[in-house]
Amino acid sequence: MEVQNKRSMRQHCALKHGIFKEFLAEFLGTFVLVLFGCGSVAQTVLSRNTLGEPLTVHIGFSVGLMMAAYVAGGVSGGHVNPAVSLAMVILGKLKIWKFPFYVIAQFLGAFAGAAAVFGLYYDAFMDFTSGILSVTGINATGHIFASYPGRHLSVLGGFIDQVVGTGMLVLCILAIIDGGNIGAPKGVEPLAIGLIIMAIGVSMGLNCGYPLNPARDLGPRLFTAVAGWGMEVFSTADNWWWIPVAGPMVGGVVAAVIYYLFIELHHPHEDEEDEEDDDSSLKDKYEMITMS
Repeated sequence: MEVQNKRSMRQHCALKHGIFKEFLAEFLGTFVLVLFGCGSVAQTVLSRNTLGEPLTVHIGFSVGLMMAAYVAGGVSGGHVNPAVSLAMVILGKLKIWKFPFYVIAQFLGAFAGAAAVFGLYYDAFMDFTSGILSVTGINATGHIFASYPGRHLSVLGGFIDQVVGTGMLVLCILAIIDGGNIGAPKGVEPLAIGLIIMAIGVSMGLNCGYPLNPARDLGPRLFTAVAGWGMEVFSTADNWWWIPVAGPMVGGVVAAVIYYLFIELHHPHEDEEDEEDDDSSLKDKYEMITMS
């Protein structure tokens, strides 16, 4: 009876069209990423560093991305990042008509993840800020959800930072999922991808906190704009907000082109491998004839 009920529920509720399944997977995966990632920042900031530090934030985002990939990977590929989705479009691994659906799902998932973090720590936010939500100042909390540049960072420097950081993320992801390269064992890819974030976090986090993901940055920033922080989240630091949106997209495209030209283009195709096998077989036969 229970089995029949499950089958009936699946028949009535299961989505039939693939793009809707992928939309939900990208939404939920990005939600998981932001909940763990921004949640780790919230715990660190709101506890005034008594229950967190930079390393715990790195772990939060690394494990968050790993879990997001496990949640969504089998359905949509687990991109959870418009820059990754764009790179897949460039390489022909994602149909271009699916790209807008992926991006919308990722932004909505990030927005919902930020809302969940705020709801989870609402009392702590009120206690920390005395009810005044701000982007700058000693009790600033806007940076819990979105990136803001260090005092030393110029606009150009920030853009380059995001191009390079996201480029390394996408480059390494392409290597991990490349069947013609060493790759990673099936089911272990999310763990390897999570380690990329850890490496970037401990090596490229000084300038602006390695957002690397337009959805992960802009989605929560939009949430803070409507949840009480106001439009200051966009105007602060000479309108910084667009850099972690545009920079990663450029970095993803650059990484896709570089990986293709330097690595993927030179993989032997099946017909080339067959020709090599035939050549070696003929060579072996010739050697056997001459030896006899």
